[in-house]
Amino acid sequence: MAEAFFRSRWVERPPHVTELAGDSGLPGGFRAAGVTAGLKPSGNPDLGLLVCDAPEPVSAARFTASGAAAAPVLLTQERCNLHSLRVVLANSGCANAATGRRGLEDAAKTQGAAAAATGTDAAHVALASTGGISQYLPVEAMLKGVLAASARLSAHGDASFQEAIQTTDAFEKRANLQVELPSGTVRLNAQCKGAGMISPNFATMLCFIETDAALSAETADLLLGVCVKRSFDRASVDGQLSTNDTALLLCSGASGVTVAPESEDELRFGEALDALLRQLALMMVADGEGAGRLARVIVRGGNPGGVEAAARAVANSPLVKAALHGGDPNWGRIVQAVGGALPGTAPLQLDVAIEGIQVCSAGAALDYDRAALDEAVKRHEVEYEVGLPGEGADTEVFFSDLSHEYVTVNADYTT
Repeated sequence: MAEAFFRSRWVERPPHVTELAGDSGLPGGFRAAGVTAGLKPSGNPDLGLLVCDAPEPVSAARFTASGAAAAPVLLTQERCNLHSLRVVLANSGCANAATGRRGLEDAAKTQGAAAAATGTDAAHVALASTGGISQYLPVEAMLKGVLAASARLSAHGDASFQEAIQTTDAFEKRANLQVELPSGTVRLNAQCKGAGMISPNFATMLCFIETDAALSAETADLLLGVCVKRSFDRASVDGQLSTNDTALLLCSGASGVTVAPESEDELRFGEALDALLRQLALMMVADGEGAGRLARVIVRGGNPGGVEAAARAVANSPLVKAALHGGDPNWGRIVQAVGGALPGTAPLQLDVAIEGIQVCSAGAALDYDRAALDEAVKRHEVEYEVGLPGEGADTEVFFSDLSHEYVTVNADYTT
């Protein structure tokens, strides 16, 4: 029996959302395909094409905040109408990042090829790439791959498309959902990749979301923005910001169900999208290039800047992450990380709890059940809570452990 998509205790499946079988296909109005274009030495699929056949599709997009954004990100932002994207051309095996003018020219050639192969304008073709930085895109292989993929487009092509966008992913991150709205039933699918170089703003991740619901450009942009902030912006594997992050929401409207602004439909659709993206973010963290455990740190009190700095410090601390990997209850690592993020002359009056077991109050150790704590930190999912002086602010960050396998994967990545 296939594992349920909503598998983390930190994401609750909304009651109006049903998981569909992995072979149930794409929402109405969409086709996809994944092929082997020869971009990866492994010979695995490495080029994906996603097409929305609706007469007037609506879309929304979010991209990396990196100052070294890759060519496909720059070209898509500069040349595309981000509210009416119809085609996505995605590849793994080459990030086309740090490639200068040539990288932009190469990306433009592949964008033009995808537009021609699908009968649309280049302004409606988004590009997304993932793989090694500084490598030039094998343009001829990409052009042949576009032709091959366009010939294989299918309403059931999401599985092959998913396979084509993966790099160091240990498992697929794909969802097929049905959402019951007051105005009718709609579909919500997603294909996502990401395992390393993941940090808020938001990850070495590509995520493509399709729905047959009809949304306005403003509603699609609002919902994607809010849900990204609660999901991918909350995920960290190694604190490293990628050059290629891309998240796209495409709406075909093929169901005939309209999600009107400020309606119950919008509320329920937003709940479904939020749960979908949060679970995908947690799956990336759980993958984490050799990760064995994942954690959530919740920080409350103080002010927004302080709680955010403290949460990021805990999530990205090599010492905290190593302790998480080893199932080590050394909560002093958490105190150290928070103190480093919030330096001052007076001792910080912080509280710390792990899996509900309070170990520190107002900056001082407490008596607690050590055997219970030893057992708690060996779980697959571990929750840390940090309380800072003050009230009114809170945040969370999901993060993975630091494993021997992570070092191995990244030490050998280009070889």
